[in-house]
Amino acid sequence: MNKTSCVISFDFTSRFLPPVYISVFIFGLVANGWGLKSLLQKWRKLKIINVFVLNLGLADILYLLTLPFLMVYHFMGSKWIFGVTFCKITRFCFNLNLYGSIGFLTCISVYRYLAIVHPVRVMGRLTVTHSVAISIIVWLLVSVQSLPDMFYTKTFGNESGKCYETTRKRFVEDYLKYSLGWTLTGFCIPFLITLGCYGHVIVILHCKDTTDKVLKQRCLRLLLILIILFSVCYIPYHVLKNLNLWVRVLSKQRICNEWFNRVYVAHQISRGLVCLNSALNPLVYLHVHEDIPAQLRQLLQRARHMFSRQPSANSGNVSMTQMTNLSH
Repeated sequence: MNKTSCVISFDFTSRFLPPVYISVFIFGLVANGWGLKSLLQKWRKLKIINVFVLNLGLADILYLLTLPFLMVYHFMGSKWIFGVTFCKITRFCFNLNLYGSIGFLTCISVYRYLAIVHPVRVMGRLTVTHSVAISIIVWLLVSVQSLPDMFYTKTFGNESGKCYETTRKRFVEDYLKYSLGWTLTGFCIPFLITLGCYGHVIVILHCKDTTDKVLKQRCLRLLLILIILFSVCYIPYHVLKNLNLWVRVLSKQRICNEWFNRVYVAHQISRGLVCLNSALNPLVYLHVHEDIPAQLRQLLQRARHMFSRQPSANSGNVSMTQMTNLSH
């Protein structure tokens, strides 16, 4: 490493993130809105796991509503015009969505584990009231974990300044320590719990020949969804976020290396990938709610039937026109 001034190009962020935000905002809002509507229509038949899915959708909606402001921010060349307080609120909503999603996915994994491994001893004692109480606890824990982030300086400049994802250069050493602890409690521990639950579930499903095949398929599908979410969205973001903070600490000490810029670019890509969780989480609706896949199939069948009828109608009109012309 060389002790020199560090030069990092920040142009990549303004080119990469806005298109990602626009795509996630449109698709995520439609998918989550449709999923939540389907859940609320079956409110009287609400099951324990649906409470966690409902909260998962609310966390996504909360973050999606902040994306238009972030689009404006990056389209204007990373100039924040909405004030210091709203900058902190926007970043707080992102953290609530991220760690709330991880928390509720963990709850769904634990529920599936109990339903398969301890179906009689434990599941008979769990009620919707318990799942509501657990959901409140998850929101409280995520809020407590995210609250210290609000006290770090997020902006730079009086008007049209920066709105930092983490904090200013001056406080980056302290923020790195906070981020590492946050990663451990908010991501690593829930991730290990999820792996443990599904590792045990897979063993049980393969050892019991009497296990329902439909149940096996549903559990394997949910496991695949979780693998995609953690591999694409969560793991790269947490690794590269802390690595980027470490690079900023080294840069502050005038210690530089040519790979610092690559770390920055990789971190920005991980920021785009992590926001995809708001668009990918609706896949969980398709798994845990039996009516939604049926509704989706009906919509596809109607669309196919509608498009298939149009050519026949047109051909009928053509043939009638031809007959009329011949008669004349």
